[in-house]
Amino acid sequence: MEENQVSFVEQLKRQVMDFFNNPDALIGMAKALVLALLIFWVGRKVARWMSSLTAKGLTKTGNDPILVNFLRNLVYYVILVAVVIMALGQLGVQTTSLIAVMGAAGLAIGLALKDSLSNFASGVMLVLFRPFRLGDVVEVAGKTGKVKEIRIFSTIISTPDNKEMIVPNGQITSDVITNFSSQATRRVDLVIGVSYDDDIKTAKNIIHETVSSHDLVLQDPAPTIMLLELADSSINFAVRPWCNSGDYWTVYGDLLEQLKVNLEAGGCSFPYPQRDVHLHQVKPD
Repeated sequence: MEENQVSFVEQLKRQVMDFFNNPDALIGMAKALVLALLIFWVGRKVARWMSSLTAKGLTKTGNDPILVNFLRNLVYYVILVAVVIMALGQLGVQTTSLIAVMGAAGLAIGLALKDSLSNFASGVMLVLFRPFRLGDVVEVAGKTGKVKEIRIFSTIISTPDNKEMIVPNGQITSDVITNFSSQATRRVDLVIGVSYDDDIKTAKNIIHETVSSHDLVLQDPAPTIMLLELADSSINFAVRPWCNSGDYWTVYGDLLEQLKVNLEAGGCSFPYPQRDVHLHQVKPD
């Protein structure tokens, strides 16, 4: 065994010595190395130039900064990988087998990181199609809040009680997205109930005057006030005024308070849920 190892080492030494004693081989190797380094240097310059050109073009057309950075990095690394393969081919490396190995490794990594890749693809879709923007109030994946940041893998949402939620982008695109800030105006939906003993016309006039006199309620479109339901314990009115989206909760809270005060001042009442219980006495046989 030791003799075989010694003979192998000696054979390797002879091959190295033969290579260095052969000027043509050294010159060929030096030329290939210089050419490979030149290809890599020029290719990296081209990759940077192409990525910068892509970023400038996307920025001029008003694209989102997240999309600009993502595509700039994508262009750079795709070109750089092609340049590295060309440089290795110049050195005599079998690039065909290298590409096959890289493809198999990419497939294995993709299967292992399928959830992350799903979030990544969803992040690209959010940036491209823009169902919401920074600062919009949205409901996504069952969570409501203001969009603070859109990342490639997740979206940061700030809740009204100042909590920060990190929602995976895959959950956002797979569910219904409700954007409360996409439109300039919103409708406030209220249900106001009065007693059956109250006069319907009087209650409706009080509601109409209260809604119309609010400064933040829009007159176009006009508020809708109609009898909605003859419920078990009350007569319910549907009160539907319009306001600017930013004034929604202010109008909602103000109208609830003012309607209660004005209806009670006008002689109307808010009944409690009631149930009549009838007792029957059973005589003994």
